[in-house]
Amino acid sequence: MSKKRGLSLDEKREKMLQIFYESQDFFLLKELEKSGPKKGVISQSVKDVVQTLVDDDLVFKDKIGTSVYFWSLPSCAGNQLRNIQRKLSSDLQSSESRYAELIDQCNSLKKGREESDEREDALVDLKAIEQKYNELKDEILQYSDNDPATFEAMKNAIEVAHAAANRWTDNIFTLRQWCSNNFPQAKEQLDHLYAEIGITDDFDYLELPAAVPLSSPGDQV
Repeated sequence: MSKKRGLSLDEKREKMLQIFYESQDFFLLKELEKSGPKKGVISQSVKDVVQTLVDDDLVFKDKIGTSVYFWSLPSCAGNQLRNIQRKLSSDLQSSESRYAELIDQCNSLKKGREESDEREDALVDLKAIEQKYNELKDEILQYSDNDPATFEAMKNAIEVAHAAANRWTDNIFTLRQWCSNNFPQAKEQLDHLYAEIGITDDFDYLELPAAVPLSSPGDQV
């Protein structure tokens, strides 16, 4: 013997609406949970099913005092369905209008694009031009290092780095002078320390090299 199939959500919604329409009364949730099984809807699922009906404006609820009442009348459902029908009809009309506009645009764009030998030749030329464009773009990338904007950015970065290096060089000189003034008896130890970390007699400020002029693409051929 096959097991009895349970009700789908749509079927449960229909059964619960029948309870409201047949009585046209107001219900507490616990009353609906008692009435639901009589229609084949188990009490445990009544709350969730009724909430879906409330969300779709097919059932209304309101709190009176400490109690929450639910109700629905056939006329309310009819109005709701009519509103939905009007909206769907309006959407359909808008979609049909937009579809007609797109058809007109498509037909308009087709004008002058009919298949012909002249059109085929033009498409071949266009493809050749696009290929040449891509080749030139790749060639330009090869000379990106000589791009004036890139060169200027590198020049500015070098100037910033040069100024920072000499600023730290100046700080080192200041620190050496302070150590010499405050610890004259440790001159030998300090000189040994300086030598270990690379501060020798030839340690001095950095000179900024002269800028190298940009070379033209023809110079590199």
